[in-house]
Amino acid sequence: MICLAAWVAFGASAQADDQPRIVTVNYPLQYFAERLVGDAAEVVYPVPAGVDPSFWRPSIADISAVQSADLILLSGAGFATWIDRVSLPRSRLVNTAAGYRDRFIATETITHSHGDGGEHSHEGIATYTWLDPTLALAQAEAVAAAIAGRGIADPTQVYAEFATLRADLEALDADARAALAGAQDVVFIATHPRYQYLAQAYGLTIVSLEWEAGTAPTQDQLDDLAARVASDGARILIWEAEPPQDAKDAAAALGLVNVTVPPLAQPVDAGFAASFRASVAALADAAAEFHSQ
Repeated sequence: MICLAAWVAFGASAQADDQPRIVTVNYPLQYFAERLVGDAAEVVYPVPAGVDPSFWRPSIADISAVQSADLILLSGAGFATWIDRVSLPRSRLVNTAAGYRDRFIATETITHSHGDGGEHSHEGIATYTWLDPTLALAQAEAVAAAIAGRGIADPTQVYAEFATLRADLEALDADARAALAGAQDVVFIATHPRYQYLAQAYGLTIVSLEWEAGTAPTQDQLDDLAARVASDGARILIWEAEPPQDAKDAAAALGLVNVTVPPLAQPVDAGFAASFRASVAALADAAAEFHSQ
């Protein structure tokens, strides 16, 4: 992956080797594209580290850099709201979720703020589709078709890499289905509404809060959590980012098992597949702990 700062420095001019460039709006698409193109193209994830790509606000220079890409991969389902406010070359845009609109999950529209991202709304469609590996596979296939169809990389090589990627994602799904089969009678609480597709894929019950990722909850939020534990019978709390120890201790005092499950919109050191697998294992272990009580 090339960082955006270095890429912007190139401006709109082509590099000396005229290598194609692909922009992705989130980490899963970056992961898929990098696996599929190898060294044939640069894959750019333009969102700064630590910034939620759902609500990133690109600068004029950022937008100019995105516009100059040979291919711009969108996640669809309403993800990355900035794309609706800028002019992008339609011929280079690919909505990787276009093939499964009938599997989108409807949600309530909720308006709130996210740190420096300003006020925003969850627009009535759950956006983190890749947390169902079968939908991630559909997106990966759309990425492969876009890369091969535009001649960005050799189609034979692209589809050879896609066959391996397909097998990996199918294995993720099969392993998750087996690991979480015993968790379908457990009520989970998530600190943010990210996990609808994960829940739907594996028959999980996940009740969502609206907490800021990685921050300590307020006393009012803890009181609300206690009320939900009492009303819903939840015993496992899913954090989207590792919280302060005090926050974990407060949840544990309510009888909750803490589990961190990165929703994978942003890059993770372990990689997409390994991180997803680790999250599934953590959820399965927490469910087993609940059953042993």
